[in-house]
Amino acid sequence: MIAPALIFIVSIFGVVFAFSQPVTSDLILLAGPSAIASVILLLREAQRWLAKQDKYNAPKAVVIDGSNVMYWFDGTPRIEPVQDVVHHLSRLGFAPEVFFDANAGYLFAGQYLGSKPLGRLLNLPTGSVTVVPKGDAADPYILHAAQDTDAIIITNDNYRDWVSQFPFASEPGRLIKGTFQEGELCFDLPTTGTNPNAG
Repeated sequence: MIAPALIFIVSIFGVVFAFSQPVTSDLILLAGPSAIASVILLLREAQRWLAKQDKYNAPKAVVIDGSNVMYWFDGTPRIEPVQDVVHHLSRLGFAPEVFFDANAGYLFAGQYLGSKPLGRLLNLPTGSVTVVPKGDAADPYILHAAQDTDAIIITNDNYRDWVSQFPFASEPGRLIKGTFQEGELCFDLPTTGTNPNAG
């Protein structure tokens, strides 16, 4: 950004000088286009800078293994642990994406629940909740999503059967485990620099 700014300043001085001295009026042929070109370069640099700021300020992606988290409270499938995890991560500035096996609704509600009703239960847009097709494991969907967005994964699963296909899953700090202790949600989020206890 410094170089285009310097070119712009020098070009403006050249334009002013060319208009003030009739003898050097031909200088406008060089200074004018240089000034215009430097403005274009400055605008492009400003756009790049703003894009970087937007990326920096954007919520960090996090993928939640809903079918795993729903067992965290007492080993019984419930939606409440997933709700607590989503709420806590959203409060920390994350953008949660939740994945469920097709049978998740049957396990805690006695009926099939798709992305829309689960999204309402979790207070998330439908596009942030995925119920995988019947017969498919949610694991590869979770791992693909995390790989595509460079996200951490909230789960107590180690994905041992998938590590060869998704080696990033074995990176330290990629899989975040959690539990409930005396009714309090606890997990370690080393990337946030915050207290890992959700409370």
